[in-house]
Amino acid sequence: MSALWSVGAGLLLLLLWVRHRGLEAVLVHHRWVFVCLFLLPLSILFDIYYQLRAWAVWRLHSAPRQHAQRVRHIQEQVREWKKEGSKRYMCTGRPGWLTVSLRVGKYKKTHKNIMINLMDVLEVDSERQVVRVEPLVSMGQLTAYLNPMGWTIPVVPELDDLTVGGLIMGTGIESSSHIYGLFQHTCVAYELVLADGSLVRCSPTENSDLFYAVPWSCGTLGFLVAAEIKMIPAKKYVKIHYEPVRGLQKICEKFTEESKKKENSFVEGLMYSLDEAVIMTGVLTDEAEQSKINRIGNYYKPWFFKHVEKYLKADRTGVEYIPSRHYYHRHTRSIFWELQDIIPFGNNPVFRYLFGWMVPPKISLLKLTQGEAIRKLYEQHHVVQDMLVPMKSLEKSIQTFHVDLNVYPIWLCPFILPNNPGMVHPKGNEAELYVDIGAYGEPKSKQFEARASMRQMEKFVRSVHGFQMLYADCYMTREEFWDMFDGSLYHKLREQMNCKDAFPEVYDKICKAARH
Repeated sequence: MSALWSVGAGLLLLLLWVRHRGLEAVLVHHRWVFVCLFLLPLSILFDIYYQLRAWAVWRLHSAPRQHAQRVRHIQEQVREWKKEGSKRYMCTGRPGWLTVSLRVGKYKKTHKNIMINLMDVLEVDSERQVVRVEPLVSMGQLTAYLNPMGWTIPVVPELDDLTVGGLIMGTGIESSSHIYGLFQHTCVAYELVLADGSLVRCSPTENSDLFYAVPWSCGTLGFLVAAEIKMIPAKKYVKIHYEPVRGLQKICEKFTEESKKKENSFVEGLMYSLDEAVIMTGVLTDEAEQSKINRIGNYYKPWFFKHVEKYLKADRTGVEYIPSRHYYHRHTRSIFWELQDIIPFGNNPVFRYLFGWMVPPKISLLKLTQGEAIRKLYEQHHVVQDMLVPMKSLEKSIQTFHVDLNVYPIWLCPFILPNNPGMVHPKGNEAELYVDIGAYGEPKSKQFEARASMRQMEKFVRSVHGFQMLYADCYMTREEFWDMFDGSLYHKLREQMNCKDAFPEVYDKICKAARH
């Protein structure tokens, strides 16, 4: 009883403090209070619900049977839209706050919302080494489903909540991408409901133009209802080697050298300043030295980027064996390093042991509850950007990031970019090695101003024939956007498939200059 009185008294004091400071002031300057008391418990309930649902679907084997019925319902909605006179653009009915992108899609309020309830694994074909899934299947859900069967997918983008549909219609990357390319390059077929309500399957040999045009199109060519993704055999551990490197030139040379080695299953770099980094390489293995196993995904373990930093501070190399699924989702608990700005004491051992099992809060819930004040604050004083540039431009790119943003850590992830048709491909006629430079946090550059600084960054990326990931804020004009991306196939298909009255152009859907 005394414990209940203590909790009650504590809540009363908290409410009085919130009333004194004002709710908006607390949410902006002490956001951790709201996150810890409300969003973390709510995130746990979200996870429990989706895990129970996935388990029930698996036990009842209901996903394949219900899939065809759900797709027919989507087709019926599209045909109904046509009967109504095609007066508005269409979009998915999924609420904007549920997506991992930081943007809140205002177009949801004005477009015709097509409800798409497709979130199940449909089929695992071990002979073809292909898994067929619905678009709302998440990375956490997919690896949990495949790993016990001895399978995984070649590219597992970091965060648990990233969905297959988002990774195809946008893009996705992982430290294995120097071998397999972007997430889209591991897909072998897509199924879409088009603007006329028809269901179409596309692959490199069947409706190939559509297959190559879908990635990066952000849902502006049709509604994705299923995808087939390559599988590879899973192994128990990733043997990871940590090597601190100092000096920008040496960092770029070492990172490029390791990225070209196909014997490395994984390559990743974390830069902690302009001239300090840790380069990590990993190989899949079923054998491990027991004394060197690090289950980094356990809730009480240090955040991965903080763990890596220890090797830099100690100026020593190291080798560990990380269970494969822990490795695939190594940045999830700290949302890379974004969570340190939301819960400043989140990596404290006491917090990790007592409350680490509740971390991270759902990104979707953070968006839903951020409010206009926080949104504007983040927009002006925070960046979340991934720029994809040729590996040969890495050193110049990092220097540009340092001058314009000065955000650390910086994530480096190499990938091979094939010369396929579509919006994103190398300038030449052959595949080329690229690198994703990820900047997430508060810029320390004194001259940082969100719009001007990002336009400067975008101009630089265009100059080296690079690309900007479209989940983030984009400030380009329409001409600049189509200078960065190859729209020839995309525009041809929008014309052929009568998309212009059905879906907005991708630029109008994602760029700030078009949305404001």
